[in-house]
Amino acid sequence: MSNQVLSVVDHRRDRARLTYVYPVVSRRAAGLSVGINLNVNRACNWACVYCQVEGLRRGGPDPVDLVLLEQELSGFLDQVLAGDYLERHVPEGYRRLADIAFSGDGEPTSSPEFAQVIEVLTRVMAARGLLGGLPVRLITNGSLVHRPGVQKGLARLAAIGGEAWFKLDRGDAAGMFEVNKTRMSVAQVLARLRQCAGIVPTWVQTCWFGWDGEAPGAQVEAAYLDLLLRAADVLQGVHLYGLARPSHQPEAGRLTRLGDAEMEAWGERIRNRTGLRVLVSP
Repeated sequence: MSNQVLSVVDHRRDRARLTYVYPVVSRRAAGLSVGINLNVNRACNWACVYCQVEGLRRGGPDPVDLVLLEQELSGFLDQVLAGDYLERHVPEGYRRLADIAFSGDGEPTSSPEFAQVIEVLTRVMAARGLLGGLPVRLITNGSLVHRPGVQKGLARLAAIGGEAWFKLDRGDAAGMFEVNKTRMSVAQVLARLRQCAGIVPTWVQTCWFGWDGEAPGAQVEAAYLDLLLRAADVLQGVHLYGLARPSHQPEAGRLTRLGDAEMEAWGERIRNRTGLRVLVSP
Protein backbone atom coordinates (compact mmCIF):
# COMPACT_ATOMS: atom_id res chain seq x y z
CA MET A 1 0.00 0.00 0.00
CA SER A 2 1.22 3.50 -0.82
CA ASN A 3 2.67 5.59 2.01
CA GLN A 4 1.39 8.84 0.54
CA VAL A 5 -0.78 11.15 2.60
CA LEU A 6 -4.27 11.60 1.21
CA SER A 7 -5.60 14.99 0.09
CA VAL A 8 -9.05 16.54 -0.34
CA VAL A 9 -8.12 17.43 -3.92
CA ASP A 10 -7.03 13.91 -4.93
CA HIS A 11 -9.68 11.20 -5.03
CA ARG A 12 -7.85 8.63 -7.14
CA ARG A 13 -9.31 5.13 -6.79
CA ASP A 14 -5.96 3.28 -6.68
CA ARG A 15 -4.55 4.75 -3.48
CA ALA A 16 -5.05 1.52 -1.50
CA ARG A 17 -4.17 -0.68 -4.49
CA LEU A 18 -7.49 -2.49 -4.17
CA THR A 19 -10.09 -3.23 -6.83
CA TYR A 20 -13.32 -1.99 -5.26
CA VAL A 21 -12.36 -0.15 -2.07
CA TYR A 22 -10.59 3.19 -2.03
CA PRO A 23 -9.92 5.84 0.64
CA VAL A 24 -10.47 9.57 0.22
CA VAL A 25 -10.28 12.54 2.52
CA SER A 26 -13.68 14.15 2.17
CA ARG A 27 -14.10 17.86 2.80
CA ARG A 28 -17.89 17.43 3.02
CA ALA A 29 -17.69 14.47 5.43
CA ALA A 30 -14.75 16.08 7.29
CA GLY A 31 -12.79 12.86 7.63
CA LEU A 32 -11.78 9.64 5.95
CA SER A 33 -14.43 8.32 3.58
CA VAL A 34 -14.16 4.67 2.56
CA GLY A 35 -15.31 4.54 -1.03
CA ILE A 36 -16.83 1.56 -2.80
CA ASN A 37 -16.41 1.61 -6.59
CA LEU A 38 -18.72 -0.76 -8.45
CA ASN A 39 -17.79 0.71 -11.84
CA VAL A 40 -14.14 -0.28 -12.06
CA ASN A 41 -14.33 -0.27 -15.87
CA ARG A 42 -14.96 3.52 -15.72
CA ALA A 43 -18.34 3.18 -17.43
CA CYS A 44 -21.34 5.32 -16.51
CA ASN A 45 -24.77 5.89 -17.99
CA TRP A 46 -24.23 9.66 -17.64
CA ALA A 47 -21.25 11.82 -18.62
CA CYS A 48 -21.26 14.88 -16.35
CA VAL A 49 -19.04 17.65 -17.66
CA TYR A 50 -17.33 18.13 -14.28
CA CYS A 51 -16.54 14.42 -13.77
CA GLN A 52 -13.01 13.76 -12.51
CA VAL A 53 -12.82 10.22 -13.93
CA GLU A 54 -10.13 9.87 -16.58
CA GLY A 55 -11.13 7.69 -19.50
CA LEU A 56 -14.83 7.85 -18.65
CA ARG A 57 -17.04 6.03 -21.13
CA ARG A 58 -20.75 5.43 -21.49
CA GLY A 59 -22.08 2.03 -20.48
CA GLY A 60 -22.57 -0.29 -17.54
CA PRO A 61 -20.22 -1.99 -15.06
CA ASP A 62 -18.58 -5.37 -15.18
CA PRO A 63 -19.91 -8.07 -12.80
CA VAL A 64 -18.87 -7.48 -9.19
CA ASP A 65 -16.76 -10.14 -7.45
CA LEU A 66 -18.66 -10.15 -4.17
CA VAL A 67 -16.11 -12.35 -2.40
CA LEU A 68 -13.24 -10.04 -3.30
CA LEU A 69 -15.26 -6.98 -2.34
CA GLU A 70 -15.97 -8.42 1.11
CA GLN A 71 -12.29 -9.31 1.60
CA GLU A 72 -11.14 -5.84 0.59
CA LEU A 73 -13.70 -4.00 2.69
CA SER A 74 -13.04 -6.16 5.76
CA GLY A 75 -9.27 -5.83 5.47
CA PHE A 76 -9.28 -2.10 4.88
CA LEU A 77 -11.68 -1.31 7.71
CA ASP A 78 -9.54 -3.38 10.06
CA GLN A 79 -6.51 -1.27 9.11
CA VAL A 80 -8.45 1.90 9.88
CA LEU A 81 -10.10 0.68 13.08
CA ALA A 82 -7.29 -1.36 14.61
CA GLY A 83 -4.18 -0.26 12.75
CA ASP A 84 -2.28 2.98 12.18
CA TYR A 85 -3.76 3.85 8.78
CA LEU A 86 -5.18 7.20 9.92
CA GLU A 87 -1.87 8.34 11.42
CA ARG A 88 0.15 7.31 8.35
CA HIS A 89 -2.13 8.40 5.53
CA VAL A 90 -4.63 11.03 6.71
CA PRO A 91 -3.74 14.67 7.44
CA GLU A 92 -4.40 16.12 10.87
CA GLY A 93 -7.89 17.44 11.28
CA TYR A 94 -9.34 14.59 9.20
CA ARG A 95 -8.20 11.59 11.24
CA ARG A 96 -11.54 9.94 11.82
CA LEU A 97 -13.60 7.38 9.95
CA ALA A 98 -16.39 9.58 8.59
CA ASP A 99 -18.48 7.29 6.40
CA ILE A 100 -18.68 4.57 3.79
CA ALA A 101 -19.76 5.92 0.41
CA PHE A 102 -20.87 4.28 -2.81
CA SER A 103 -19.39 6.54 -5.47
CA GLY A 104 -16.49 5.55 -7.69
CA ASP A 105 -16.21 5.78 -11.45
CA GLY A 106 -19.84 5.46 -12.52
CA GLU A 107 -23.43 5.07 -11.35
CA PRO A 108 -23.40 2.52 -8.48
CA THR A 109 -27.00 1.41 -8.95
CA SER A 110 -26.25 0.33 -12.52
CA SER A 111 -24.57 -2.76 -11.05
CA PRO A 112 -26.91 -5.79 -11.15
CA GLU A 113 -25.31 -6.84 -7.85
CA PHE A 114 -26.17 -3.57 -6.10
CA ALA A 115 -28.61 -5.10 -3.59
CA GLN A 116 -26.19 -7.97 -2.89
CA VAL A 117 -23.40 -5.49 -2.27
CA ILE A 118 -25.53 -3.83 0.41
CA GLU A 119 -25.88 -7.26 2.02
CA VAL A 120 -22.09 -7.67 2.00
CA LEU A 121 -21.63 -4.22 3.52
CA THR A 122 -24.18 -4.96 6.23
CA ARG A 123 -22.38 -8.15 7.18
CA VAL A 124 -18.96 -6.46 7.31
CA MET A 125 -20.23 -3.54 9.36
CA ALA A 126 -22.15 -5.73 11.79
CA ALA A 127 -19.03 -7.80 12.48
CA ARG A 128 -17.20 -4.62 13.54
CA GLY A 129 -19.98 -2.99 15.53
CA LEU A 130 -20.41 -0.19 13.00
CA LEU A 131 -24.11 -0.54 12.23
CA GLY A 132 -26.07 2.46 13.43
CA GLY A 133 -22.93 4.43 14.18
CA LEU A 134 -21.16 4.92 10.86
CA PRO A 135 -23.01 6.76 8.07
CA VAL A 136 -23.44 4.94 4.76
CA ARG A 137 -24.04 7.13 1.71
CA LEU A 138 -25.04 6.32 -1.83
CA ILE A 139 -23.92 8.94 -4.34
CA THR A 140 -26.32 8.44 -7.25
CA ASN A 141 -27.70 10.15 -10.31
CA GLY A 142 -31.03 8.50 -9.48
CA SER A 143 -31.76 7.52 -13.07
CA LEU A 144 -32.37 3.84 -12.24
CA VAL A 145 -34.50 4.20 -9.10
CA HIS A 146 -37.53 2.82 -10.94
CA ARG A 147 -35.90 -0.61 -11.28
CA PRO A 148 -37.08 -3.24 -8.74
CA GLY A 149 -33.52 -4.43 -8.05
CA VAL A 150 -32.38 -0.90 -7.27
CA GLN A 151 -35.37 -0.34 -5.00
CA LYS A 152 -34.49 -3.55 -3.16
CA GLY A 153 -30.99 -2.22 -2.58
CA LEU A 154 -32.29 1.16 -1.44
CA ALA A 155 -34.58 -0.52 1.07
CA ARG A 156 -31.63 -2.49 2.45
CA LEU A 157 -29.62 0.71 2.62
CA ALA A 158 -32.42 2.37 4.59
CA ALA A 159 -32.54 -0.60 6.97
CA ILE A 160 -28.94 0.04 8.07
CA GLY A 161 -29.51 3.77 8.50
CA GLY A 162 -28.05 4.79 5.14
CA GLU A 163 -28.98 7.70 2.94
CA ALA A 164 -28.91 8.66 -0.72
CA TRP A 165 -27.33 11.76 -2.23
CA PHE A 166 -29.31 12.30 -5.42
CA LYS A 167 -27.64 14.31 -8.18
CA LEU A 168 -29.63 17.35 -9.34
CA ASP A 169 -27.47 19.94 -11.06
CA ARG A 170 -30.07 21.71 -13.20
CA GLY A 171 -33.85 21.91 -13.26
CA ASP A 172 -34.67 21.90 -16.97
CA ALA A 173 -34.17 19.23 -19.63
CA ALA A 174 -31.80 21.35 -21.72
CA GLY A 175 -29.64 22.11 -18.69
CA MET A 176 -29.54 18.45 -17.64
CA PHE A 177 -28.40 17.45 -21.09
CA GLU A 178 -25.75 20.18 -21.16
CA VAL A 179 -24.35 19.33 -17.73
CA ASN A 180 -25.06 15.60 -17.28
CA LYS A 181 -25.51 14.40 -20.87
CA THR A 182 -28.82 12.75 -20.01
CA ARG A 183 -32.04 12.99 -22.00
CA MET A 184 -34.30 12.38 -19.02
CA SER A 185 -37.28 14.68 -18.80
CA VAL A 186 -38.00 16.90 -15.82
CA ALA A 187 -41.01 14.73 -15.01
CA GLN A 188 -38.85 11.60 -14.98
CA VAL A 189 -36.25 13.17 -12.71
CA LEU A 190 -38.91 14.41 -10.31
CA ALA A 191 -40.58 10.99 -10.21
CA ARG A 192 -37.27 9.23 -9.53
CA LEU A 193 -36.34 11.77 -6.84
CA ARG A 194 -39.62 11.40 -4.98
CA GLN A 195 -39.48 7.62 -5.36
CA CYS A 196 -35.97 7.49 -3.94
CA ALA A 197 -36.93 9.68 -0.98
CA GLY A 198 -39.88 7.41 -0.30
CA ILE A 199 -37.54 4.46 0.23
CA VAL A 200 -34.42 5.92 1.87
CA PRO A 201 -33.63 9.32 3.43
CA THR A 202 -32.52 11.45 0.50
CA TRP A 203 -30.48 14.60 0.05
CA VAL A 204 -30.13 16.44 -3.22
CA GLN A 205 -26.50 17.03 -4.22
CA THR A 206 -25.89 19.88 -6.61
CA CYS A 207 -22.69 20.90 -8.38
CA TRP A 208 -22.95 24.60 -9.22
CA PHE A 209 -20.52 26.31 -11.55
CA GLY A 210 -20.26 28.75 -14.43
CA TRP A 211 -19.81 28.24 -18.16
CA ASP A 212 -17.24 30.27 -20.09
CA GLY A 213 -16.76 32.65 -17.18
CA GLU A 214 -20.48 33.30 -16.68
CA ALA A 215 -22.41 32.18 -13.60
CA PRO A 216 -25.79 30.48 -14.10
CA GLY A 217 -28.42 33.10 -14.90
CA ALA A 218 -31.82 33.84 -13.40
CA GLN A 219 -33.65 31.41 -15.69
CA VAL A 220 -31.32 28.55 -14.75
CA GLU A 221 -31.78 29.32 -11.06
CA ALA A 222 -35.56 29.56 -11.42
CA ALA A 223 -35.85 26.21 -13.18
CA TYR A 224 -33.71 24.53 -10.52
CA LEU A 225 -35.73 26.07 -7.67
CA ASP A 226 -39.02 25.11 -9.29
CA LEU A 227 -38.02 21.45 -9.59
CA LEU A 228 -36.54 21.37 -6.09
CA LEU A 229 -39.73 22.85 -4.64
CA ARG A 230 -41.77 20.03 -6.13
CA ALA A 231 -39.82 17.52 -4.06
CA ALA A 232 -38.96 19.61 -0.99
CA ASP A 233 -41.58 17.94 1.20
CA VAL A 234 -39.80 14.57 1.02
CA LEU A 235 -36.14 15.69 1.11
CA GLN A 236 -33.60 15.90 3.93
CA GLY A 237 -31.87 18.91 2.41
CA VAL A 238 -29.36 20.00 -0.22
CA HIS A 239 -25.61 19.49 -0.48
CA LEU A 240 -24.47 22.39 -2.65
CA TYR A 241 -20.88 22.22 -3.79
CA GLY A 242 -18.53 23.81 -6.28
CA LEU A 243 -15.66 22.64 -8.44
CA ALA A 244 -12.96 21.32 -6.11
CA ARG A 245 -10.99 19.05 -8.44
CA PRO A 246 -10.24 19.30 -12.16
CA SER A 247 -12.62 17.76 -14.68
CA HIS A 248 -11.23 15.20 -17.11
CA GLN A 249 -14.03 15.66 -19.64
CA PRO A 250 -13.84 17.50 -22.99
CA GLU A 251 -15.74 20.49 -21.57
CA ALA A 252 -13.24 21.04 -18.72
CA GLY A 253 -11.85 24.26 -20.17
CA ARG A 254 -15.29 25.86 -20.24
CA LEU A 255 -16.08 25.31 -16.57
CA THR A 256 -15.71 28.15 -14.09
CA ARG A 257 -15.40 27.77 -10.33
CA LEU A 258 -17.63 30.25 -8.53
CA GLY A 259 -16.40 32.22 -5.53
CA ASP A 260 -17.19 31.32 -1.94
CA ALA A 261 -19.42 34.35 -1.39
CA GLU A 262 -21.34 33.66 -4.59
CA MET A 263 -21.93 30.05 -3.57
CA GLU A 264 -23.03 31.01 -0.06
CA ALA A 265 -25.46 33.57 -1.48
CA TRP A 266 -26.96 30.98 -3.83
CA GLY A 267 -27.29 28.56 -0.91
CA GLU A 268 -29.17 31.22 1.04
CA ARG A 269 -31.55 31.79 -1.87
CA ILE A 270 -32.26 28.06 -1.98
CA ARG A 271 -32.98 28.05 1.76
CA ASN A 272 -35.27 31.04 1.55
CA ARG A 273 -37.22 29.70 -1.44
CA THR A 274 -37.59 26.05 -0.38
CA GLY A 275 -37.24 26.01 3.39
CA LEU A 276 -34.72 23.18 3.05
CA ARG A 277 -31.49 22.77 4.95
CA VAL A 278 -28.61 23.67 2.62
CA LEU A 279 -25.00 22.71 3.30
CA VAL A 280 -22.53 24.66 1.16
CA SER A 281 -19.05 23.43 0.18
CA PRO A 282 -17.66 26.06 -2.23
